[in-house]
Amino acid sequence: MGAVRKPRQVKLFAGIILQRDIDLAAVLDALTPVMGAIEEQAPPLPFTYTTYYDKEMGPGLLRTFVLASPLVDREVLPDIKLATNEIESSFSSDGKRRVNIDPGYVALEHVILATTKGYAHRVYLREGIYADLTLRYIDGTYRVLDWTYPDYREDRTISLAVEWREKLKRMLKCQKA
Repeated sequence: MGAVRKPRQVKLFAGIILQRDIDLAAVLDALTPVMGAIEEQAPPLPFTYTTYYDKEMGPGLLRTFVLASPLVDREVLPDIKLATNEIESSFSSDGKRRVNIDPGYVALEHVILATTKGYAHRVYLREGIYADLTLRYIDGTYRVLDWTYPDYREDRTISLAVEWREKLKRMLKCQKA
């Protein structure tokens, strides 16, 4: 029989897609009480991978990623997703989102995104939130899967995840010391 052990803690991050006229600093200010202090932010770049959000949010969107500083237990992910949904609502106009926030976590073995949409590869957590296995760590890097979103397939996104994994690894080592 296997021994029940608590999994190692993880680093929270969020992928943010937003309209160009949205104040990103205001979004980050709203995220801080939910996720903790923002440790790192990738530069906002044009989001050109899909037109999926254009009908609701309009064209010419920007994409950025942010990393939160504290280590957290994995089971907080549904709470984080529910809170980010509220933040999205607070920035909405005429019932349409102007900001999309996809929280997730970086673990040593994988990258997980939280989503409200179920699918064959998504595991139900609770309260309408699913875990999406987005990247797997194999042979020194994160690897994509058949269903990995196009922007998470980008070399710069994978490099960022690997960098964040190294931060996580150092923090976990400090916990043991």
